[in-house]
Amino acid sequence: MSVNYAAGLSPYADKGKCGLPEVFDPPEELEQKVWELAQLVWQSSNVVFHTGAGISTASGIPDFRGPHGVWTMEEQGLAPKFDTTFENARPTKTHMALVQLERVGLLRFLVSQNVDGLHVRSGFPRDKLAELHGNMFVEECVKCKTQYVRDAVVGSMGLKATGRLCTVAKSRGLRACRGELRDTILDWEDALPDRDLALADEASSLTGQEEDCRYPCQGAQTHHASRAPGTRTCPSPWAPPCKSGLVGTCHWPPSAAEAGWSSSTFSPPSMTVMPTCVSTAT
Repeated sequence: MSVNYAAGLSPYADKGKCGLPEVFDPPEELEQKVWELAQLVWQSSNVVFHTGAGISTASGIPDFRGPHGVWTMEEQGLAPKFDTTFENARPTKTHMALVQLERVGLLRFLVSQNVDGLHVRSGFPRDKLAELHGNMFVEECVKCKTQYVRDAVVGSMGLKATGRLCTVAKSRGLRACRGELRDTILDWEDALPDRDLALADEASSLTGQEEDCRYPCQGAQTHHASRAPGTRTCPSPWAPPCKSGLVGTCHWPPSAAEAGWSSSTFSPPSMTVMPTCVSTAT
């Protein structure tokens, strides 16, 4: 829950302005704005979405600074309200709309501050996703940068060791990497991950130039854990490209599939060269 996430952060005085009221547009005005947004998306060849906590509130995960946000309630001396856990939360209609926009070629890249993992669970391709604050379900090897996506939250925060070791072998017959695994969740003073930030900045700032495909992990091969039930491993989006050219599909655990989540497919980014224009972000 965002409650547990917030409680796991270090004490920090300046959490921004909390308790701002929500504003709802009249139906006619909303319809007009949606139409204008749809036209912008349709006409642009470089659409990039930026998402935050608001898109997950419909799944039962509270935001932080809204009328009933975690930090708003904290300021008032009240206990935050929540309706679900990170493990039980399901992607919202907004998450699934973004998946569909990407599938039909209208959404080039997605930048998110959310740590709830719902973008990955929705089936959004990770090579087109930058999670700037980390993911509660992901831990990463400090040596080979392989990321492990777990069935439950990793259990630590602040880029700390999780107590597990990397089990991926570079090739048959070689020993496992055995690098230390760490969570990917940032604390208040942690710097944004360099490669996520670089890709997010590049995708969000292209203005009329032809796109060179600079995404790493082209032709990456998915690895499946054999000794840890309920876990899957996949190459980090930032890992060096491998030469196998194989593409794998990491299926979410049965509990997630039964809840209606689609599996997450890790595939190489498109090599198509496309003209771009100023990115459209929401």
